[in-house]
Amino acid sequence: MESLRDVRRVMEREAKKGSCPLLFERIGFGEKPFQFILSEEKLDEVLAYLLRLKSFRQYAEKTVINNVYMDLDMFCKKPQFKRTHSIMEREGIYARVQRYKKKLNPDYESGLCLETVRCIFTLPEGEAEKCRMTHEGQETYAFIMSNKYILGLFTHCEAARKSVVPDGVEYGHLAEREQKTALLENVGDVLFQALLLDDVEYGDGRLCANLHTIYCLNEK
Repeated sequence: MESLRDVRRVMEREAKKGSCPLLFERIGFGEKPFQFILSEEKLDEVLAYLLRLKSFRQYAEKTVINNVYMDLDMFCKKPQFKRTHSIMEREGIYARVQRYKKKLNPDYESGLCLETVRCIFTLPEGEAEKCRMTHEGQETYAFIMSNKYILGLFTHCEAARKSVVPDGVEYGHLAEREQKTALLENVGDVLFQALLLDDVEYGDGRLCANLHTIYCLNEK
């Protein structure tokens, strides 16, 4: 596995080639970062939403290709993270997650948990103006990044999520059970994970996107 230092070097090279130099700053837990999934039907609905499938295809605009999704090999052993470029690719991921779900055989009474963590990114001074554009008569921003750069941002988000305590992320406002999940104390397998960069907020020099993770919990 690449070190974060190596990832930064790759991102720096990509920025020199023209990728928007968006920088990872930190993650944060909002007021309600956890939703407990108590049925298979609800789980399938959440997966369809994250992958912009079925009734959620309406959310799949052009920027859906920026999303980073967890995928599995045919034996459901080696997760990898990738971007997709078609609905067929996202449907393939959905099918493999369904097989993985059967393999894990989650206990819905014990609880599956959908975690939504806020990932905050910043731009170097003066870069925001370079990304400003007009779309359908409205001012907006276009953050153009290469595949390697986006995957680098995801790597930073994932690493920060795993190091909540040393990174000083605030979680004291959460309920006791939620604090255990934030600290990964009651977490088993990760069923699915996605960084959704097709749904972001930008303001005050910061861009915010959501990192979603579905955990199998170890306690009732």
